[in-house]
Amino acid sequence: MPMVKLIVTNISLLLILSVTIVSAANEEYKIGSGDIVKVTVYDHPDLTTTLRLDSNGTVTFPLVGQLNVGGKTTLEAAEVVANALSGDYVVNPQVSVFVEEFQSKKVVIIGEVVKPGMYELSGPTTLLELISKAEGLRKEAGTEVTIRRGASQDNLGGEIIKIDLKEIIETGQASVDILLKDGDTVTVPIAGMIYVTGEVNKPSAYRLERGTTLIKAITMAGGFTPLASQSKVSILRKINGEEQRLTKIPMHEPLLPEDVIIVPESFF
Repeated sequence: MPMVKLIVTNISLLLILSVTIVSAANEEYKIGSGDIVKVTVYDHPDLTTTLRLDSNGTVTFPLVGQLNVGGKTTLEAAEVVANALSGDYVVNPQVSVFVEEFQSKKVVIIGEVVKPGMYELSGPTTLLELISKAEGLRKEAGTEVTIRRGASQDNLGGEIIKIDLKEIIETGQASVDILLKDGDTVTVPIAGMIYVTGEVNKPSAYRLERGTTLIKAITMAGGFTPLASQSKVSILRKINGEEQRLTKIPMHEPLLPEDVIIVPESFF
């Protein structure tokens, strides 16, 4: 089964595995402007209320007035409310904060997905969930996804995170997935290709996967034919815009996109 098809088939299964991670991450989500939160003060139903954070990240809470909870987790926001209420208003207040609507966090996904664009993060969202929101990968998609985090408005600078979708599929572990953050830009590239020609059993173009070596490419092409000159395998590779022929290459040499592997016939 082609790798991209395998990834699309398994994404739904991995999303189920992601539930545990996302549930735990609810406590790590930092609420922000536009989010709607429900604040519950136990044994004080008159103080239980639903509030929307304004553009400054503040809410107006009964008795105590404005409180700044923007950029805080739900546990931290609950502590802010409890501290404001304690003493003059409520003895040892027990407070919980729950985000009912998420509107403050957005990410962008571009490249080889069915519906690239900007998406709101409706709570803690993993990479696979975002790909699902974008209706999955296109058949031309590569398996190594790039996340640019903390970049400027011009998408300059910031941290670069590379995620191998193949690794997520092969391990079957949701922990390999990654939680997205506000402002992340996710790029799904077109898959790189390599070409194997000459004395192999299945000469053709093949999708370049992460870590593909010369011997793996030959294996993908069905192995050497009886006529192959195994010691004279060469690679045509573009270096600085010019095509060069590489010879005497170790079989564990990593390949690059657009490499052409040539297996000549032996005349001895």
